[in-house]
Amino acid sequence: MITKKMFWEDPYLTETVAIVTSVDGDIITLNRTIVFAFSGGQQSDSGTIAGQEIVKAEKKDTEIHYTMPQNHGIAVGDEVVVKIDWDKRYRLMKLHFAAELVLELVYQDYNRPEKIGANINSDKARVDFFWNGNISEIFPALESKIKTMVDSDLPISSDYIDSVSERRYWEIAGFAKVDCGGTHLRKTGEIGRLSLKRNNIGKGKERIEIYLMQE
Repeated sequence: MITKKMFWEDPYLTETVAIVTSVDGDIITLNRTIVFAFSGGQQSDSGTIAGQEIVKAEKKDTEIHYTMPQNHGIAVGDEVVVKIDWDKRYRLMKLHFAAELVLELVYQDYNRPEKIGANINSDKARVDFFWNGNISEIFPALESKIKTMVDSDLPISSDYIDSVSERRYWEIAGFAKVDCGGTHLRKTGEIGRLSLKRNNIGKGKERIEIYLMQE
């Protein structure tokens, strides 16, 4: 049985009830979940299952394995309450989509340079490129376009490209449609204000670091 990924249907859901479908030592699976596991550079959610902290969330093909504390006492067939750390999830959603906007704008405006890395955690996001020169030179134009998109509070849609393989996309009408299996905001206005920082990570390699600014 494939776990139902409720974090795609409603990424704003913070609690649900699930049935335990397998237990292998400290690793369990559920029939449905709201706890996102690391994928596409986006950090895993933090949360609890049956009141116990999730040690690790790991994606295995279309299944998600949750590592629980030793002697967790959870059994197959148990009905359990699943909760996420909403503050962390919401920061991840904001930073994830901020990184998506940065990447897409760089692709569209600067001849699609090669992306060589990306990571999103609850403190910052980053996108790495092969780049000739100092990438911070494009920051004023990049920040201006992102601010316009945030201020415009544009709707963001997401759905399956292929439900069997669980390939998904996000889309902003008139801007872009992009393959992505992360958790997405409803509107660009939720991102708020951002700051960008340049980091040279090697010859011909430039990193854009993205931070949320306190309102």
